[in-house]
Amino acid sequence: MAGWWQVLSRAARRYPWPTNVLLYAALYSAGDALQQRLRGGPADWRQTQRVATVAVAFHANFNYVWLGLLERALPGRAPRAILAKVLYDQVLGAPVAISAFYAEWSAVLAVRTADQLQPCSHSLENSLHWTLWLSLGHLHLLFTTKW
Repeated sequence: MAGWWQVLSRAARRYPWPTNVLLYAALYSAGDALQQRLRGGPADWRQTQRVATVAVAFHANFNYVWLGLLERALPGRAPRAILAKVLYDQVLGAPVAISAFYAEWSAVLAVRTADQLQPCSHSLENSLHWTLWLSLGHLHLLFTTKW
């Protein structure tokens, strides 16, 4: 059991970018699969595959580069530094990431019916998704970027 963890740790230290991209894509895809499961319908693996593709192609790389830039520009783990990082992330990084998220879903929204786009449609799943995404999205700020 300890052997695979050491191999994973060594790979993460040696190749941080691919490791972070793959981990992000796995978590993003798992979140999509969980959301489908909570809705009670059949699993749509093609949608999960598209989500993983967008996560690998854009979101994971953008977050890796953006958060590295924030860490270099505002180093430290003091509350003031963390607050500054969160504010910059919300003011500058979030609009880019959200725009990419909605560009990804524009094809999905185009084929949805009007009753599925009502404000309260799937509110529990959406609130769970965004609550987890926003709370875990800044977890890395509590830890140093070096292993």
